[in-house]
Amino acid sequence: MTIDTLKTFYSEALHQKLKEFLTIDEVYQLIETPKYSNHGDFAFPCFQLAKLKRQSPQQIAEELASELNDTAFSKVEAVGPYVNVFLNGKLLGPSIVDKVLTLKNDFGSHSFGKDKTIAIDMSSPNIAKPFSMGHLRSTVIGNSLALLANKCGYNTVRINYIGDWGTQFGKLIVAYKKWGEESKVRQNPIGELFKLYTKFHEESENDPNLEGEGRKAFKLLEDGDPEITRLWKWFREESLMAFKKIYKLLGVEFDSYNGEAYYNDKMEEVVEQLKHAHLLETSKGAEVVRLDELNLPPCLIKKSDGATLYATRDLASALDRQNRYKFDQALYVVGQEQGIHFKQVFSVLGKLGYQWSDEMKHIPFGLYLKAGKKMSTRKGRVILLEDVLNEAIKIAQDNIKLKNPDLSFASEVAKAVGAGAVIFHDLKNDRQNDIEFSLEDMLTFEGETGPYIQYTHARAQSLLRKASDVQIKDFHGLDDHESWEIIKLLHQFPQITEKAHNDSSPSVLAKYLLQTAKAFNKYYGKTKILVEDEEKMSRLALVESVTLVLEEGLFLLGISAPKEM
Repeated sequence: MTIDTLKTFYSEALHQKLKEFLTIDEVYQLIETPKYSNHGDFAFPCFQLAKLKRQSPQQIAEELASELNDTAFSKVEAVGPYVNVFLNGKLLGPSIVDKVLTLKNDFGSHSFGKDKTIAIDMSSPNIAKPFSMGHLRSTVIGNSLALLANKCGYNTVRINYIGDWGTQFGKLIVAYKKWGEESKVRQNPIGELFKLYTKFHEESENDPNLEGEGRKAFKLLEDGDPEITRLWKWFREESLMAFKKIYKLLGVEFDSYNGEAYYNDKMEEVVEQLKHAHLLETSKGAEVVRLDELNLPPCLIKKSDGATLYATRDLASALDRQNRYKFDQALYVVGQEQGIHFKQVFSVLGKLGYQWSDEMKHIPFGLYLKAGKKMSTRKGRVILLEDVLNEAIKIAQDNIKLKNPDLSFASEVAKAVGAGAVIFHDLKNDRQNDIEFSLEDMLTFEGETGPYIQYTHARAQSLLRKASDVQIKDFHGLDDHESWEIIKLLHQFPQITEKAHNDSSPSVLAKYLLQTAKAFNKYYGKTKILVEDEEKMSRLALVESVTLVLEEGLFLLGISAPKEM
């Protein structure tokens, strides 16, 4: 009997006493889960009954508690106006733990996404600029959403829509020609290009002509000038090599790196479709699609000089991705400031008659702030992700040397722990909240952190290694409160993976893993797990089930779980 069927059983048992007042569904909906486990596993409030029965809720609770008896309940008690039930963990635990042990890493999987595809637009840094903390959120949130979608049965396509086009490249090329040195750029491509980009904006404040030079250089790029195109391709290749180095540290892979430039020859088709559908209107010389009926500003398709815009490119990319991948859903993991833009794009696709546009979703997220302000590459107010990752890995290496100097594969473990610290610090926060950047908070390996969960997993694995002589076959049930608290959490894992996917919220999973790790450490602190007695196998079965859920949960966040730390 699982907890959910027990909740059904509890509602049915109550309904037998309350048929003339409440339906079975009404009883079920009223049942609550107490905030504190010492108040029971389920609680039934009697306030609604008090009005119907014209008795005090306390009196009704006492009567019901005295009438409810079943072996599935270890205790039933009236607490004020509530009827609280305590489940019989020894009776119910085996079906839950055995399911984890049988399914292993498939525990928590779902099949509702079978034969469906989700395309995920994520990360999308700009070439010739360093990979900053500002791009971490889209990268790790998008990666976790892809892993969660896989867990629910979907095929996923990870798309890195690289920012490789626009007037900023004209500016960068001007800066390189004025102040750049080829040898320096080849030695440290991203660092030098970033310096040049920043210098351009500093100098342009005193020399307004620079902006015009940048626009002219970009026009030459659009026209296919050989020298300008050569520089652009060089900057792009060097940038992708630098980005892939960071993606490797984060454990993130992509199915497509088609960036903005890829759609240069695909936008005119969109414009023609809009013309054919009589959706284009002229407004102040520009061509727009009006969205007045949706209370949205007009969607700009072409500027007065004929240049296309971000919306035109996003329309072209959506059509290309649907043709290429036949996606059932498309997610755009992009900052919340782009909310109106995506509403416009999706609405224009809808007006063109593409019903699949209803399944396109913007997944917004908050910013990393530095001293309360948005980070800005242009103003040089930026923190480089590679620096943060390298610092996290160094701290992990120092901790390993101190606590476990003889650890095999110490450098690989340090990378897993350092990257895990950075990823988890991001994902434990609700994605819509802004995060004030604090290297100290991010790299603290105690408390509510990724390394805390990784260490809990490693501790549990250590227990299993010490008991390698025991063949764990099944779980016979345990009587103690701490083990039951763990089992209840294990039982929730399938619901958590489904909710995290449906809500596009990795923080749901991250918070659950913290709860589970804390519950296990509390159990570990109170219980002699390896003592020789008749319950040893059951205790070890519980430990193994914890390792399986922690490992899989971390994997779904894009974090690895070392067996030793």
